[in-house]
Amino acid sequence: MEVFEAIRTRRSIRKYEDKPVEEEKLLKVLEAARLAPSAANRQPWRFIVITDPKVRESLRAAYNKDWFTSAPVIIVACAVPEEAWTRSDGEEYWKVDVSIAMQNLVLAAWEEGLGTCWIGAFNEDEVKRALGIPPEIRVVAMTPLGYPAEEK
Repeated sequence: MEVFEAIRTRRSIRKYEDKPVEEEKLLKVLEAARLAPSAANRQPWRFIVITDPKVRESLRAAYNKDWFTSAPVIIVACAVPEEAWTRSDGEEYWKVDVSIAMQNLVLAAWEEGLGTCWIGAFNEDEVKRALGIPPEIRVVAMTPLGYPAEEK
């Protein structure tokens, strides 16, 4: 699949097959995120990959949707603001950097036949509590990841 085709055809998937994602595909989408550009090449991101059903379920307090917690994988995109580049006027770029990386991940997933759904409307404190994320780390986005069980 060409890049523009992935951009044109990608859809937010809210129903996933009960089928694990192969490690090779998971590593490929994470590599796509790692290769994303970032301000001053600081790469202030961390990605938490959740496959354990109990841990996925623990995120229900942060985002209470059955289709989200039942996906075979959930990826939580985090920023380390102190590692990010800051413009001279104080403008911080960690949200932009992590968002670019997440978009690379989403498009690479689609190319691999995997669905995603960018989640931004979640309770960050509950995500941190569920996953033991330190206070200085920011949760920017989450996505379920798996084989689509719907067409859009």
